[in-house]
Amino acid sequence: MATRAKPKLDGLEGSDLGSWGGFLQTYARVVGRLDSELRAAHGLSLSAYEVLMRLGRADGGRLRMCDLASSVLLSPSGITRVVDRLVAEGFVERSCDPTDGRGRHAVLTERGQQKLVDAQHTHLAGVREAFLERLTPDEREHLAAIWARLAPLPAEAC
Repeated sequence: MATRAKPKLDGLEGSDLGSWGGFLQTYARVVGRLDSELRAAHGLSLSAYEVLMRLGRADGGRLRMCDLASSVLLSPSGITRVVDRLVAEGFVERSCDPTDGRGRHAVLTERGQQKLVDAQHTHLAGVREAFLERLTPDEREHLAAIWARLAPLPAEAC
């Protein structure tokens, strides 16, 4: 029986592999830790916290659902599930877009604003401990410049 030769795949090696693989591993570990801490202390997933935070920063505490989905890197169905949970808990309300009756907005409630304030301390402490404090100020500046250069193109309109 003839053996088929495996195709040669060009992979990442050396510093390319270390850069990319390190980024992915670090992201997964830090995000997992932040999610666990928020769930334990506040009953919020990291995605739910991110939704509250984005709404808290938005004008009037409101964003179109499609804009919210793109800002937290969730699919339309993913953002719907997160917002459904936040609505059920009284942290967010849905409203019609006043300029386009077909569009829907997520709106931060007073209760949601308080939940955001309560969870923010836990989240920021976790970010500092799991990530920022492990880097020197020069390394943080260098990373910030790299992330700015790699920033994605503006999101497409909904």
